[in-house]
This record gives sequence, structure tokens and C-alpha cells, in this order.
Amino acid sequence: MRDAEVIDIKEAMFRIGRSDKTIRRWCKEDGIGRRTGPCAPWQISAIALEAKRYGDKAAIDDLRQGAFSSPRVVRYAEQLGLN
Repeated sequence: MRDAEVIDIKEAMFRIGRSDKTIRRWCKEDGIGRRTGPCAPWQISAIALEAKRYGDKAAIDDLRQGAFSSPRVVRYAEQLGLN
């Protein structure tokens, strides 16, 4: 994740209208977020969250592999004004 795309749980909830429980589950199951320690707050990729919203698993996989120039990833980054 790049620093410019990191958001917290509250921002993620606001952006997509889902509960914190759902966002946390997606972080664990789909790898859209990370924690620096067991009690640390979640850092969520805004790009991965947007891809998850649209069911774009391929874009999430590209992000997890560090393929920030992938057309799938670039599309979401541009949509969010992060490119």
C-alpha cells in the first residue's frame, strides 16, 4: 500500500456504507487492509476497498502483488484521484 491510499475503518465505512464488522472481515479475508501489530488499527487501501465494492478480485490481486501500473488498479486510482 502507498501512503496516499491508506484510510481508516471509519473512512471506509463512510465511503461504502458498510459496518465496521464487514470492513474488518474484508481486511482479513480479502487482504484489503493491514495492521502493524495485533492491537494496531487497520490501515485500509482505498483502491482495494473500491475494487471490493465492485467485486473486482483481479484488481485486488494485482494490488497485493504490487502491480500499481495494472490497468485495473490505475482505473480505481484515477477514479479516487490518487494517480
